[in-house]
Amino acid sequence: MPFLNLDQTEIEYTVIDGDPPWLVFLHEGLGSIELWRGFPDRVAEATGRKAVVYSRSGNGWSSSLSGPRPLDFMHHEALVTLPALLDSLDIERPFLVGHSDGASIALILAGSGHPVRGVVAIAPHVFVEPESIAGVAAARHAFAQGDLAEKMAQYHHDAAATFFGWFDVWGSVAFRRWNIEPLLYGIACPVLMIQGSDDPYGTVAQLDAIETAVRGPTRRLWLDGSGHSPHLDCPAEVLEATVAAIDGERFAGFID
Repeated sequence: MPFLNLDQTEIEYTVIDGDPPWLVFLHEGLGSIELWRGFPDRVAEATGRKAVVYSRSGNGWSSSLSGPRPLDFMHHEALVTLPALLDSLDIERPFLVGHSDGASIALILAGSGHPVRGVVAIAPHVFVEPESIAGVAAARHAFAQGDLAEKMAQYHHDAAATFFGWFDVWGSVAFRRWNIEPLLYGIACPVLMIQGSDDPYGTVAQLDAIETAVRGPTRRLWLDGSGHSPHLDCPAEVLEATVAAIDGERFAGFID
């Protein structure tokens, strides 16, 4: 798998052949290219679009973290690293598909004024809820007492560094004030929001906040019984909605 040198780190990435405009896939906090489980390939195949999928620094086989993540790591990813990746691959005005932290990063980029065609936000976070805090605590227990560490070791250079790079931010008291709602008012592109009813990290309040603030057209897909990874729990429904959004079947403005 090829690597890009971005922000003084080696970033693993893969490009899926197709036609422009590009799709860019942004994984969850503990995710990687592999942990998408082929979802980007299915979306690219169904839409015929060219796509890039990458593992952020500290995840997958990209460079390990050199120290703790800052509390504003998602802003840094959205406003520094991601634009550098787009420039390196000559990607202009992409369509962003993000999951969890990746959805937040997509929303930050779109809200910052960077040209974006649209956003698919799967299990997005725009502020920290009590459910988020409880879910992070449960993940810490699963890493220490369950098999999460063993599972993560299959997909990351250093499972402990990856986990605690995420947990030490999301589990900190200071991070409970994290909130990107003001940035949402700068989003003029269409946004598809996808949320599972049994997501341990967030509730419908996240979608309500996004829908209230963004200026572009919005649609929500609510999936009863789905957890934090709707694209894995309900693959057919999420694929259909994502493809429809990218192809512009739901909103005027998805396609020029």
